[in-house]
Amino acid sequence: MNLVLDFGNTRIKAGFFEGSQLLDAPVFQSEKELLENLDSIKNISHCLIGSVTNAHSNTSELLAKKFNTQVFKADTPIPLENLYKSTLTLGSDRIAASVGAWSLHPNQNVLTIDAGTCIKYNFVNASNQYLGGAISPGIPMRLKAMNHYTVKLPLVETDKNYNKLTGQSTQESLLSGALIGAVCEVEAMISRYETEHENLVVYITGGDGDYLCKQVKNRFFAHPTLLLQGLNTILNYNLEK
Repeated sequence: MNLVLDFGNTRIKAGFFEGSQLLDAPVFQSEKELLENLDSIKNISHCLIGSVTNAHSNTSELLAKKFNTQVFKADTPIPLENLYKSTLTLGSDRIAASVGAWSLHPNQNVLTIDAGTCIKYNFVNASNQYLGGAISPGIPMRLKAMNHYTVKLPLVETDKNYNKLTGQSTQESLLSGALIGAVCEVEAMISRYETEHENLVVYITGGDGDYLCKQVKNRFFAHPTLLLQGLNTILNYNLEK
């Protein structure tokens, strides 16, 4: 059985796979919580850790004592041709999400949208080449930034039930700008990619993916565990090599 771990900016997501089949996907709020559950992790033969933070070191050391454990790095082989110019700064979450989408639609133009702390757009073309994409602030980050960089705007918590275009108070206006603004951005990005790349397949994932999926009018696939799927595909690819 494979174990893949995604250390994100806010949470740690785990995926237990038998071959390519996902059996379970628990979520941990911290490395401490994950480590407290390590003793219950059994029947694992291989593990791959993807991390956009430095909070995985203790976990990787402990897991390496139990079974074969690797940390995804810039030089880790992937089943795509990587044409990104600065591979050393390419986040494991971006490439893993792209590999996950590619594994479901090889030889096609695929745009992956990962809506987490940041909204990340990643594109793989029909020649199975990862080209890159774009990064913009996620919904909570937009709200925090408007409070942090102004004197009088309040800090407003994300309210995914908010759907009014025209805010009639400062709080509603901030929500409209952050939430509806993010939706408009995503729809426009999809449209731009569709204009430049024919037969485009679009996947939406990430913590705020559920909200975007309810709002975005373009055709897409929702896949909440796409990043885990990608990490497992990368792990199996390296095992087969």
